[in-house]
Amino acid sequence: MPGDSLRSFIHALPKVELHVHLVGSAGVDTVLALARRHPQAGVPTDRAELRDFFTFRDFPHFLKVYWAVQSLLTDRHDIETLVVGLADELARQNARYAEVTVTPHNHVVDGLPADELFAGLATGRAEAARRGVDLAWCFDIPGEKGLVAAQETLAFALARPDGLVSFGLGGPELGVPRAQFAPFFAAAREAGLHSVPHAGETSGPETVWSAVRDLAAERIGHGTSSAADPLLLAHLAEHRIPLEVCPTSNLRTQQVPTMAAHPVRRLLDAGVIVTLNTDDPPMFNASLEGEYLAVAETFTLGAEDLRHIAANAVEASFLPPARKSALHAEIAAV
Repeated sequence: MPGDSLRSFIHALPKVELHVHLVGSAGVDTVLALARRHPQAGVPTDRAELRDFFTFRDFPHFLKVYWAVQSLLTDRHDIETLVVGLADELARQNARYAEVTVTPHNHVVDGLPADELFAGLATGRAEAARRGVDLAWCFDIPGEKGLVAAQETLAFALARPDGLVSFGLGGPELGVPRAQFAPFFAAAREAGLHSVPHAGETSGPETVWSAVRDLAAERIGHGTSSAADPLLLAHLAEHRIPLEVCPTSNLRTQQVPTMAAHPVRRLLDAGVIVTLNTDDPPMFNASLEGEYLAVAETFTLGAEDLRHIAANAVEASFLPPARKSALHAEIAAV
């Protein structure tokens, strides 16, 4: 498929995003508005300077940008601005639905009251729906903060703010065993939330196994190291446990040296349900359409392959059956 035709086809596909962090979704326009609202935070308020600040250099710089954006979120209006900015970007790419990861503990530690966070999420979500994008939330534990943060995250999740569908686990994987969070995931599942921990991004297949066995993972954030374990691949395929694969993020964080070295083709060939996602898109200079394009060009995927991946994301989502059916029909018609 020629380049322009491929781009047009990818744009026309109704898309679903399953792995994007709310703070990491902030684009230059959104951050510029927030920085001008809060100049005392020291984030550049000139567009050119901010764009330069946002340019990805290495992982430490990414963290600097991420926490700078976090510092700009002081009340419900800032959260709403962030959510609406994400919705606008998703709508531009013909993405219809996203499950967005929110880390309440980090916001509260930074001084944002939980009720302000929930209010901003609610008003932002309502505005997103008016713009044609449905949003749902995953509340995740920052694993490096330990069991106190896990208990706090569970308490926020059990408050069941509108749109909350899942319970996750983020942060570093090495030195943060998944199994220690089992009681919190069990309580969240009992309350009706889905289990979607990160695993197998910066660690080996054993972390994915632990997420499946100890946390009853229904979907795995990243999970790319699963490609190194044929038994794990077979298990994921047989039990239909999808992976939220973020190729550009893996490249930026040097989990893979090149896009050609990414295991996404091996995962697909093994029958694993692969979805494509962006993680922290503007900060990694990524986009949802760009993920589809990069994988299609690198691994010579055709229209049917891309339809299959788009349909995977719909099926792996926590949308109600009728909404899934409607999106499947739209994808088939492209």
